[in-house]
Amino acid sequence: MGGKRNLCSLLLLALLMSCTNGESPYRFYDWNVTYGDIYPLGVKQRGILINGQFPGPQIESVTNDNLIISVFNSLDEPFLISWNGVQQRRNSWQDGVYGTNCPIPPGQNFTYVLQVKDQIGSYFYSPSLAFHKAAGGFGGIKILSRPVIPVPFPPPAGDFTILAGDWYKQNHTDLKAILDGGHDLPFPDGLLINGRGSNGNTFTVDQGKTYRFRISNVGLTTSINFRIQGHKMLLVEVEGTHTLQNIYDSLDIHLGQSYSVLVTADQPPQDYYIVVSTRFTSQVLTATSILHYSNSAGSVSGPPPGGPTTQIDWSLEQGRSVRRNLTASGPRPNPQGSYHYGLINVTRTIRLANSAPIIDGKQRYAVNSVSFIPADTPLKLADYFKISGVFSLGSIPDNPTGGGGYLQTAVMTADFRGYAELVFENAEDTLQSWHIDGHSFFVVGMDGGPWSPESRLSYNLRDTVSRCTVQVYPKSWTAIFMPLDNVGMWNIRSENWARQYLGQQFYLRVYSPANSWRDEYPIPKNALLCGRAVGRRTRPL
Repeated sequence: MGGKRNLCSLLLLALLMSCTNGESPYRFYDWNVTYGDIYPLGVKQRGILINGQFPGPQIESVTNDNLIISVFNSLDEPFLISWNGVQQRRNSWQDGVYGTNCPIPPGQNFTYVLQVKDQIGSYFYSPSLAFHKAAGGFGGIKILSRPVIPVPFPPPAGDFTILAGDWYKQNHTDLKAILDGGHDLPFPDGLLINGRGSNGNTFTVDQGKTYRFRISNVGLTTSINFRIQGHKMLLVEVEGTHTLQNIYDSLDIHLGQSYSVLVTADQPPQDYYIVVSTRFTSQVLTATSILHYSNSAGSVSGPPPGGPTTQIDWSLEQGRSVRRNLTASGPRPNPQGSYHYGLINVTRTIRLANSAPIIDGKQRYAVNSVSFIPADTPLKLADYFKISGVFSLGSIPDNPTGGGGYLQTAVMTADFRGYAELVFENAEDTLQSWHIDGHSFFVVGMDGGPWSPESRLSYNLRDTVSRCTVQVYPKSWTAIFMPLDNVGMWNIRSENWARQYLGQQFYLRVYSPANSWRDEYPIPKNALLCGRAVGRRTRPL
């Protein structure tokens, strides 16, 4: 009898061990979101802090990790966090934008359950409601490769995250009031690096060693250029794609984008400037940090190195030079080049033109003449519970209309497992930066002038990068190929936060008729319900 009991115990232990070993690790985060006084440009402001920090805590993870992030909203207004670049495979329920999630009410908690499935790379999170991003609440996301997956460069001696971008001295409520009044924002007051103005940060390195810098543009309105005095940068990763390892003196990083570079401390031992400056602006804003050699013999010398200012062609050529490393592994062991994106038949072409219409006497921004307005209920909930009257499918056309702008809760339909060509067309004289939630897409072409079918002859069908945020230069176009491989309700938006707030966004409903967990996870048991979804019942996890 005792032998049988021992055998049963061993079998149970083996079963538990196999279950444990077969599941990806869990990482738990408890965040308290509060207001707090911050002085990033020397002026007292009311910032949004996470666990008392500005910027917020870094998320450290490994491919396929499960992230359990409990967010308690101690603000006096509703709040949401979105995860810029985390694809939320089969799980738009966790995307953290108002089209998918009810806001977290003041004094309440919501627990996000994310999995960084089949992803590596550098990303960030930020608030998605009510122009909160202008007050902080953002932080870095790092997804490392699993130990068994080869990485195409030696392990760096250190890994630094840089969150840079433009900043205003006005509180976010004042900026929101400007936009609500039908006006565009003024020019920013300065630039920040990791929440501080010039020389507010020091990055210490040992001479002769190589370090990884993950740089994200978390700003509101402007592209930036990043450079380090006296040092070259080896580009190695862009939003989850290992790149050809080109060397750059400086890098343009547009709104919402993330890049990883390797920097070797191979100069005489002293301090050097790390510089960010605005791009395509008549007035150039600059902020600096310090690269400090641990055996430094002196402080920084000379002026900070200058960078490009308004040159578009220079930036376009640099953008085209960013290519995929075909032989390197991505999140899986197979080479990145084994996915032949250029040989797949396109099932649909969507052309998206941005514009800046005046509607009812107020400045708005639009896509294919439609300026997005939020509904009274998150679109994903309305879709799931079949609540009529919240939105209409096909409420934004596939092509520019050339007509005047109008207000609409815009939702475009798409079929699961389709393969779309999207062309972003920018007739305005300002650079655009576009982000797509839930997907990674291939940037096959960009050029000046209008797009035409003949433009396809110039597409890179072999080794372009896949990413989640892409720039469109003034009076230019950018084309992407995108596998529609993730069922859900996904936000497509301008990363210029004023433009997305005033309507330059819409939702793509990627639909599968199969009601299957294979295609999409069920609604989480803890999903918050609001608007016309109040009183409905959620399914258990």
